Amino acid sequence: MSTPRSADYVVVGAGTAGCVVARRLLERTGATVVVVEAGGSPDGIASSTDPARWVENIGAPHDWAYSYGPEEHLDGRTLFLSRGKVLGGSGSTNALVWVRGHRADYDGWAAGGATGWSYDEVLPYFERAETVDVEQTTDLHPVARALIEAGVSYGMPYLDDINVAEPLGAGPITMDVAGGQRTSTWTGHLRPVRDDERLTLLTGVEVTGLCLRGERCTGVRVQTAEGDVEIRADREVVLCAGSINTPRLLLSSGIGPAAQLREVGVDPVLDLPGVGENLQEHPIIAGLCFEAAEPLPAPTHNLEGSMAFWHSAPEVAVPDLTYVSVQIPYVSAEVAATHPVPANAFVLAPGLMSVRSRGRLRLTGNGGLDIVANMLADPADLEAAVAGVEIGLELADQPAFRKLVTRRAAPGAATDRASLTAFVRQAAMPYFHPVGTCAMGTGDAAVVDPQLRVRGLEGLRVADASVMPAITSANTNAPTAMIAEKAADLIA
Repeated sequence: MSTPRSADYVVVGAGTAGCVVARRLLERTGATVVVVEAGGSPDGIASSTDPARWVENIGAPHDWAYSYGPEEHLDGRTLFLSRGKVLGGSGSTNALVWVRGHRADYDGWAAGGATGWSYDEVLPYFERAETVDVEQTTDLHPVARALIEAGVSYGMPYLDDINVAEPLGAGPITMDVAGGQRTSTWTGHLRPVRDDERLTLLTGVEVTGLCLRGERCTGVRVQTAEGDVEIRADREVVLCAGSINTPRLLLSSGIGPAAQLREVGVDPVLDLPGVGENLQEHPIIAGLCFEAAEPLPAPTHNLEGSMAFWHSAPEVAVPDLTYVSVQIPYVSAEVAATHPVPANAFVLAPGLMSVRSRGRLRLTGNGGLDIVANMLADPADLEAAVAGVEIGLELADQPAFRKLVTRRAAPGAATDRASLTAFVRQAAMPYFHPVGTCAMGTGDAAVVDPQLRVRGLEGLRVADASVMPAITSANTNAPTAMIAEKAADLIA
């Protein structure tokens, strides 16, 4: 296919957000749309279709394979950051959890200046995005069932639906699954219209820069077999490349903190200090590991199947912890090195969902990226994560888990605060939920306004997880699809 030289809209990235934006623009306008995706199709990749094999996507050829760190507050560890380089993006490679988060997440965005993004205002966009097939788990694995039963005996409410406005308690998860196979915005939104004559879908093609004329973005430059080609956008360019590649493209095009750009040899075009800042990530503690008393059945669902939302302390208003019970011995390399992990084991993994720590992304002088999540830098985050482990040990001591377990492999016998703090620094891993690097708002640090327009430029919007001012209190895939649904309305 020859590369088109122009279209009404150019969408950069066919991930969770880009597939939604492109589909809705085709539906609501008579416009032509070019979608540029660096990866290829997930069709035929077993790990991208079989829910129980999703971890095989980590580090696979269809992974961007970024990393965080060294992370100062996690003993200087460098942490792998998996991002899907494939149609559907990380929605084609992730753990398949479809959860909206808490009402307070979006009300907080609106209160902070993101007008129009309160919970009641975004709820219709979640519901629209859920035209993609999603299913609640049934026939739970013993480890998944034990989490729910342990949560209830601990004092948590039974949570029939994780997508209520204010989730609290333990229950089955909702997954991006239909007929036992993964669904995504690629399968549900873009693939059904890929033959539309107004759509051009370019795969295996990377965008190398934005074309700027004065105060307007006029298109993108792409590297193809034909050479360096410019694709003109007669109406708008929409960046849907995600929380790493969207700011990377802005920075390499001269849009970002001017002083930092000059340091790495990039001529500033627009001094926008917030680009690449405000990075937020959910830490997951990998993990509280237990040897099973009997051989465990083969893994099912997404290796989890159930989930719990809870508070790190009674005074915490919005649940800031989640728990998943992973049907395999999922632990960090550092934990495995100091705590021999049996093969017949499972993990109870606390996740910290409300984070105060902020990281950042910057270009390096050789064209690379320096990404630091700064996880657990804020003392409140560390305190909450340690509390999450303490509560996790109490959950593991409930009857439902006790009958499954012969011994605890990690953490060790010492459970004083100092020992658990050291354990957390060794066990914390990224949930692969980076957000916030092109934050939406009205202040000087905002990269986009509440209409998702890049401040200081015409013809350029961002519609992906990078615009989140603050991370949601649950997995970020569904909120990313919601952002894209709303973005399409704002554009069209």
